[in-house]
Amino acid sequence: MAESVSRASRSTVDKATAAWIDYKNQLRLYDLCSRLFKQDLNLENALAELNELKSFIADPEHILGSELTKHGEIAEHYQVNISNARNAILGLEKEYSFDGVGRTAPEDYLRNGEQIQSKFCNGIKNTLRAVKKHSETYPDFVSNGGSYDIPKDQWEEMQEIIYRSKNKPSSLSNSEWSQLQAINEFEKDTGLSVSSDLAPSVADYNQVQQNEVNAAIDNEKQLLDKKDQEQRQEAYRKTAPSLKEGAKVAGTSAAVEGGLCFCICVFKKLRSGKHLYEFDENDWIEIAKETGFGIIKGGIRGTSVYLLTNFTNTSANLASAYTTAAIGVVSQLNAYERGAIAEDTFLINSEIMCLDIAISTLSSYFGQMIIPIPILGAVIGNIIGETLYGICIRYAEKKEEALVEEMNSELTVYTNSLKSDLQKTINDLLAYVTYYNGICELAFNSDVNKSFWASILLAKEAGVSDSKILHTVGEIDTYFLS
Repeated sequence: MAESVSRASRSTVDKATAAWIDYKNQLRLYDLCSRLFKQDLNLENALAELNELKSFIADPEHILGSELTKHGEIAEHYQVNISNARNAILGLEKEYSFDGVGRTAPEDYLRNGEQIQSKFCNGIKNTLRAVKKHSETYPDFVSNGGSYDIPKDQWEEMQEIIYRSKNKPSSLSNSEWSQLQAINEFEKDTGLSVSSDLAPSVADYNQVQQNEVNAAIDNEKQLLDKKDQEQRQEAYRKTAPSLKEGAKVAGTSAAVEGGLCFCICVFKKLRSGKHLYEFDENDWIEIAKETGFGIIKGGIRGTSVYLLTNFTNTSANLASAYTTAAIGVVSQLNAYERGAIAEDTFLINSEIMCLDIAISTLSSYFGQMIIPIPILGAVIGNIIGETLYGICIRYAEKKEEALVEEMNSELTVYTNSLKSDLQKTINDLLAYVTYYNGICELAFNSDVNKSFWASILLAKEAGVSDSKILHTVGEIDTYFLS
């Protein structure tokens, strides 16, 4: 009974461990699906921004300005839609909008609620003049939180000129000195800083021209696709099985199985009639050994199931069965190699062990199907299966004993009846062997006539056809002279 409880307890813990690992794998898979679904929405929102920009550009008649100045309003929409698309692909909120902004208002668009005026003119000096004119028209624009966006390439060029003027002035060309003078005059006249009050747009000046903007959008589309793939790869990386998680699984499995082995070992000793306070040093050493073996097996089981379920196409139940069978068979093999059990015993024990594991695995599988609650279904199914299996084993053992007794009696009768038949067969065989040995001796007798006659008999006993045997001197002459 105690052994049955021990086996059922170990089996239940095995299946609970497998179900727990499977549940963790499912949670990780759910997390991956959730991340990928969210990224699908991110990509959809980013492409919607690009489509909105394309729709605006596709109708030039509704764009303010002449053919030479329409790029100004194009730059505004390019800044808003491209910036929002770059945020959307990362799952971030929109920063830019035209909400509540009139087409001739002091601001062109809003960034996080702050007013932004966009100035895209050909050349740094023209852009600075346009900003200066706007600041004179709306002197409180910057003090009220507003700022200016200018072409990215122009802003970067101005920062480079300012830096070199301070660190390598001799490297500036005449045209760059002229631009530096324009920058200094702008900052002196307006009180604005080109580094803090002016910000780079997402586009260069040439990219927002009517004949260039579509190519710029297509290039941006490729960048968004690349960023989308990076986000998806990051989702796979964050939800992929890892060494760290595998180590946690192995540690938990080792702790659980070690604890179970400790409890079972103590339970067995208590069942034997010993009280806990009566345990001596040898008892505790035995308990420590059993617990240690349990920890080792638990660690191996947790690691194996984790690896098999995550890196091969193996279910948790089946992975647990493989691992349990491997551990059991190895222990039996070790006992066989030490001479503790015979070969037949090794084979029988291994077969019985695999049968137990198969029944336990099927019970857990059906339990999980019937009760779709993580871990609980597998545990209940295993307990029910082990209980029924134990009842069947006890019933089968009684039937088996009666059947063995009946077969033994029948075998005794049959063996006795065989003895006389077997003895007669042996006597006949010995008589034939004696006869055969006599022919062989005569076949090599020094007397030619005896050896000739015996050779004919030996050939017949060997199965040679009579038509191929030479019986007389005449037949011999005919054979060799013809």
